[in-house]
Amino acid sequence: MQRIAIIDIGSNSARLVISHIYANGAYNMVYNQKESLRLSQKVNNENLLTEEAFESTIETMKSFAYMCKIYHADKTIAVATAAIRNASNGRDLVQKVAEETGIQLHIISGNTEAYISALGVINTLDVKNALIFDLGGGSTELILLKDRKIVDSISLPFGAVNTTNMFNTRNEMPANVYSDLSFFITSRLEHCPWLKQQGLPLIGVGGTARTVTKIIQKTKKYPVNKLHNYVFSTQAFRNYFTDLRTTNLEQRKKISGLSNERSDIILAGSSIISCLIDFTGSKKIITSGCGLREGLFYDYYYKAHQMPLVANNILERSCENILKLYTADVTHSRHITALALKMFDSWTKLHNLPKGTRKLLETAALLHDIGITINFYSHARHTSYMIQNAQLFGLSHQEQLMTAAIAGWHNGVSKNYFKDRIYKELLKVEQWDIVNKLALFLALAESMDYSQTSQINKINPRLEKKEAYLTIYADGIPSIELHQLKEHLLWFRKTYGMDLHLELATKEK
Repeated sequence: MQRIAIIDIGSNSARLVISHIYANGAYNMVYNQKESLRLSQKVNNENLLTEEAFESTIETMKSFAYMCKIYHADKTIAVATAAIRNASNGRDLVQKVAEETGIQLHIISGNTEAYISALGVINTLDVKNALIFDLGGGSTELILLKDRKIVDSISLPFGAVNTTNMFNTRNEMPANVYSDLSFFITSRLEHCPWLKQQGLPLIGVGGTARTVTKIIQKTKKYPVNKLHNYVFSTQAFRNYFTDLRTTNLEQRKKISGLSNERSDIILAGSSIISCLIDFTGSKKIITSGCGLREGLFYDYYYKAHQMPLVANNILERSCENILKLYTADVTHSRHITALALKMFDSWTKLHNLPKGTRKLLETAALLHDIGITINFYSHARHTSYMIQNAQLFGLSHQEQLMTAAIAGWHNGVSKNYFKDRIYKELLKVEQWDIVNKLALFLALAESMDYSQTSQINKINPRLEKKEAYLTIYADGIPSIELHQLKEHLLWFRKTYGMDLHLELATKEK
């Protein structure tokens, strides 16, 4: 096992993330620490980081170094961004950190920061064309994606912290101040005509984007506690921002979803987003919970494992990682998946489901047994919870819940599993109908390898004269599997209004 520590010293906060990479290639995060530094506020009139900036950074880095030692980190990747990059004595701080903690901070350029942040987004959001904005404390990186490739990028030297200081918006923001701030931001955006990509969504990265999303979700009473891949309209943002502009600092501290730590800089940060919306003409915003730190990890991991830096299929790649993390019998899971997909593809006229639902069945089938890691008994229930909360990239929030429900029913329908508010509010009758049909295919597939011996090696699902047939090819008599299959025949009839006829073609040993 290898342990990788990622350190990101930003203009507003510092982060340490430690991940394990296991012998089979699976990886997961095991530690996360955040410290507020506000380095952009600790720069004097001569563009020098103050003594306070040095002391707080070194103290934080000592804490990070200690945790890296506790977790036996094999490799530490540490970067510094805008505040240290732009300060005249930034390199002096880097040297001091190395002397005091042994950690070598690398000051990365704005273009490198944009590239790495985009790497974190591209590998976790299934979006081909978009405008990414990574809004930090001291800079804003803007990236144009076309066909999942970076076409243009720029790092602009303003963010939520230094813009707050420049326009003194910590407490309130009068109309004339907002006008001046908007002019300041827009005049710099005008140097990037490529931003005017009509119709492209904005992808928000960074603390301000996440905070705005939290507030909007709280306002809408969104039932899912998940920010990544949350989509909302720019009109929803405008409604939020209109209300925010009338508040003072004490009032903002009471806003649900807005932490006290960020309540003083949210006005300036939101103003930057507002100007971006006006300038680009975007109609929707997608929140990314992944950015620079994830990009740094992927850059290291993919190169070490000789994998493409941009995944061709992010759902497949994230699913494979989860499968390796939690499944002892990967061969069984792949066999079940093949059987389930064979029925889906052969019975298209029977189920009449959209092609896009195939990926839900495939994901649920691959991961259907991960709950055994917790407890074999009721493992379908455990699997459902794990899928619901897993880092499955490439699925919408609704699709991930549907996938969790499909896997949760792979031993049979049990509606008691899904009485939670999130399922009731996000999944409607038509989604539950899809879940039922796909869960039935998974249940049938699971039945055909109940002994986990792959005795049934081939199937032929078909429709003849409005009757459903399933021919099973097996080595010997798969008595256990046949018994399990018969348990689901009533479910099949209730779902499709016809009987499923089982036919056995055996190869005697």
